[in-house]
Amino acid sequence: MYPMTRASSSALIVAACLVATAGSLGPAQSQPAAQPQLSYDFFKSKVEPVFLTKREGHARCVMCHTVNNAPFHLVPLSPGATSWSEEQSKQNFELVQRVAAAGIMDSPLVKHPLAKAAGGDPHHGGGDQFTTQDDPAWQTLKAFVSGAK
Repeated sequence: MYPMTRASSSALIVAACLVATAGSLGPAQSQPAAQPQLSYDFFKSKVEPVFLTKREGHARCVMCHTVNNAPFHLVPLSPGATSWSEEQSKQNFELVQRVAAAGIMDSPLVKHPLAKAAGGDPHHGGGDQFTTQDDPAWQTLKAFVSGAK
């Protein structure tokens, strides 16, 4: 048997503590939960159409958010186009990240166009685009921010 030094004794104590701690944490506590991420494919196929849709009593999002100087800005549609090109969609995806953070339901993309009575911001220049959280288009924005693929 080898004599135990102060260093080897300390190392043994630290190792024992680590083993005991790891066992008590269990698998759910030992690994952090996966953070949602914004999906470009979901954005292009589901979210961009929300920006192009005319809602009764309101202008389409694209009408104001391509010419305004607000934090949320979209790339203007090419003349005669009814949707964005792949390159323009990629630019829009980069721009939308100014107002949408994955997993953050208070992101302006979700709260700003929603009526105040439904949990939204008190003022949106385009009016209350979504009067309730049950609106399918608002649900699409929420799903995007939640990390839907």
